[in-house]
Amino acid sequence: MRTPALAAVAKTAPLIRVGIIAGIAVAAIIFPLAAVGSLAAKTGATYVNSLPTELRMVPPAQTSYLYASDGRTLIAQFYEEYRKFTPYDRISPNMVNAIVASEDGRFYEHNGVDVKGVVRAFVANQRAGEVAQGASTLTMQYVRNLRRDSARSPAEIIAATEQTNRRKIEEIRLAVAIEQRMTKQQILEGYLNVAYFGHRAYGIYAAAEVYFSKRPHQLTVPEAAMLAGLVKAPSAYDPGRDGKAARQRRDYVMGRMVELGYVPAADAARFVRRGLALRLSTPPNDCVGVSRRNNNWGFFCDMFKNWWRQQRAFGDSPNEREENLRRGGYRIVSSLSTKVQRAAFREVRAQQPIGTSYAHGLVAVQPRTGRILAAAVNRVYSLNQRHNGPHSDRRKRGVVPSNYPNTVNPLLGGGDMPGYQAGSTFKMFTLAAALDHGLPLNTSFYAPYRYKSIYPADWNDKRKCGDRWCPGNANKSMTGRQTMWSGFGKSVNTYFVQLEQRIGAERAVRMAERLGLRWRTDIDRWQASPARAKGWGSFTLGVADTTPLEMANAYATIAAEGKYCAPLPVRKITDLSGKQLTSVTEPRCRQVMKVRAARAATDAARCVTGYRAATGPCGDWSTAPQVHGIVGRPVAGKTGTTDDTRAAWFVGMTPQLAAASFLADPDYVLHVAGDGNSWKPVQTVAATLRDGLKGQPVRYFTPPTGRTIWGDAGPNWNRPRVVPRPNVREFPRRGGDDRPRSPRRR
Repeated sequence: MRTPALAAVAKTAPLIRVGIIAGIAVAAIIFPLAAVGSLAAKTGATYVNSLPTELRMVPPAQTSYLYASDGRTLIAQFYEEYRKFTPYDRISPNMVNAIVASEDGRFYEHNGVDVKGVVRAFVANQRAGEVAQGASTLTMQYVRNLRRDSARSPAEIIAATEQTNRRKIEEIRLAVAIEQRMTKQQILEGYLNVAYFGHRAYGIYAAAEVYFSKRPHQLTVPEAAMLAGLVKAPSAYDPGRDGKAARQRRDYVMGRMVELGYVPAADAARFVRRGLALRLSTPPNDCVGVSRRNNNWGFFCDMFKNWWRQQRAFGDSPNEREENLRRGGYRIVSSLSTKVQRAAFREVRAQQPIGTSYAHGLVAVQPRTGRILAAAVNRVYSLNQRHNGPHSDRRKRGVVPSNYPNTVNPLLGGGDMPGYQAGSTFKMFTLAAALDHGLPLNTSFYAPYRYKSIYPADWNDKRKCGDRWCPGNANKSMTGRQTMWSGFGKSVNTYFVQLEQRIGAERAVRMAERLGLRWRTDIDRWQASPARAKGWGSFTLGVADTTPLEMANAYATIAAEGKYCAPLPVRKITDLSGKQLTSVTEPRCRQVMKVRAARAATDAARCVTGYRAATGPCGDWSTAPQVHGIVGRPVAGKTGTTDDTRAAWFVGMTPQLAAASFLADPDYVLHVAGDGNSWKPVQTVAATLRDGLKGQPVRYFTPPTGRTIWGDAGPNWNRPRVVPRPNVREFPRRGGDDRPRSPRRR
């Protein structure tokens, strides 16, 4: 951003006179042994008027802050230069007096250039035969810092800081112009917010926090004097490295404060006897800087960063967007609910402690907005993997570090990890596609224990009959005629393969894509291609990789009656000017399936949880009948396990919240989790939905009606007809699975 030209005053006679006098003196200061006659000739009016007349006022880099959804709880901060703007009235007068005493005792007397100081420095340097004193005023230093911070290339940075006559004269000209545009108070405010104090602390807010763990308005005289002394040479007077030098410099500054009448001599004498009283701290940076107390929030933070890197509103490339995050001074209120997050992490850790090779995690998403309310996993978010456990793949031990207990891998989604196979949770995509295609809930097939499909078998597939793929059920009790209600509630493989055949496997694949799934492995992309998807029969059994984030959002779409909203980790973003960036914080939603189809899919998914369907018979048992009793409100969902239970899943949904939980070994996909662990995701989701929704009003699913239930044949008049009433408890269904029995694995 450019300000109006500051050159008008440069054409006045006083400025030319100052430029000529100071230019000659500056030359002597920088090059005391050089002849100055030639410079005097160059610094006439023509030369002065040829210098830059604009000062590009670019706001200096500032720290961005990421908060939880309450807008108060800090999750993380991102910075390239740790800095936070502090207004003048929030800076201690001690600090103002100290910086004037240290850097420019005649600050309130000159108009940007201290001619007396220039002459004094000229004499001192001539006597010393070298540069013994400088003559830069606070205003000139402010100009130098502004030019450095607004530089757009390395060459501009060098030009703004190099020791040349031209740079000095440019600073003089611009300093005089700035003094005519800004008050002394504004200049001091600007200077104290851009000055570098060492230890990566830019500006007085950062300096007070880094050295004394205080706010700028709390600084005492000796603290302010020490900080002011750092500006001259942050490394030489670094109190963390050389306490003696820092103390001597502090005492010198306090001596100057006494000379200028800012501090009584008696007080200064007392302060000199004190130590530095440092409380050094390193400001946390990025997601690895999340506090120990809330370390598990780091995985959500990482999810947020990946989202930010994808938003074109913040730059032309992912790297530019991340740089903008580190320099832009944004205030970001995220979607993370501390209530839901704590409930999720408490349950995740209770079911699978930190320190095992099995990752157990959960992601919770809000239907109709896509906002991510929780992202918890039994891991420590840390880059330090030196003491991690042995890799579960023996071939990689000692070569590749394991991911437990410490990792920064995006185990929950939002990054570049492919994820995990999700087993029978994928049956939802076949169910939704069939209903959206027009098949009713009472669509019936005889489901044998094993079924010979129309799909070709892979050469290494154990479930094949000749050249055909022949999947089987988890147990023989599933054999018999099933509908969408009972087939989904019991997770009957041979029913869903027939349903998939009826509509075509490609429809199920495309429905998964409409609900937000993306293919991240070469084999999945190949199978999902238009040429191959129609033959991908095993898709309905969950052989593709996915993430908890994708699955939670897919089921949230079903709970939202087919309205898909892109996963969103933020609620509000405010830039440095105070403008809210609503274009990136508003939910991005679209209807991806028929409302009546989504309602029908939810009704079938109620059979799984023991809540029972509103419109049809679920059968005499289901795979997770305990869920409704735990949640205590309307809930639907789906269990899922992969071959040999290498991974176990459960995805649950209510009208207000959907959550997906998994248990698997991210290091070694062949590491069997075992049937004994398959109930853990069920318990984790149920408890999280219960605790996360505590205190919220109970809302109800809207049941399906008409053809979506019975098809063209019309309703079965032997059954009660259900009239949907949104957010009102459904009429109880008579008959059918009144008493859910013990769960069966699948």
